[in-house]
Amino acid sequence: MSAERGPASDVLAERYGRTPRARLRDRWLLIVGGVFAAVVLIAWVVWAGLDGQRPSLEVAGTAHELLNDERAVEVSWNLSVPAGNATACVVKALNDDFTVVGWKVVEIPASDTYTRSFTERIRIAQPANTGLVEHCWLT
Repeated sequence: MSAERGPASDVLAERYGRTPRARLRDRWLLIVGGVFAAVVLIAWVVWAGLDGQRPSLEVAGTAHELLNDERAVEVSWNLSVPAGNATACVVKALNDDFTVVGWKVVEIPASDTYTRSFTERIRIAQPANTGLVEHCWLT
């Protein structure tokens, strides 16, 4: 095979996109794509970093007591939240089939104490076998 470039090889190079102009265009597309990917990555890192600045809370159920004579359940839990943040929690009572038979939204005012203990009585429509704190959120 000959290593010479002639009119035939120029036609083939143009047909298959191997001209100097096509290589320059491909190089620019790669540079623009890389810059775009870097901008998206930097924006995501900044967004994810700033999103983590909100105060977080933790809730842990500690006990429940079935009060069958009063058709109620008492649920006890610990709530840990940064000082000065009011919260609300959903407290539920469940039966043997894990059906909700009573629930209540409990609003908890802000305090200077990080971890506090609470007990809430929930009226039930049917016999229950457990009580729990479903979830809490900052208000």
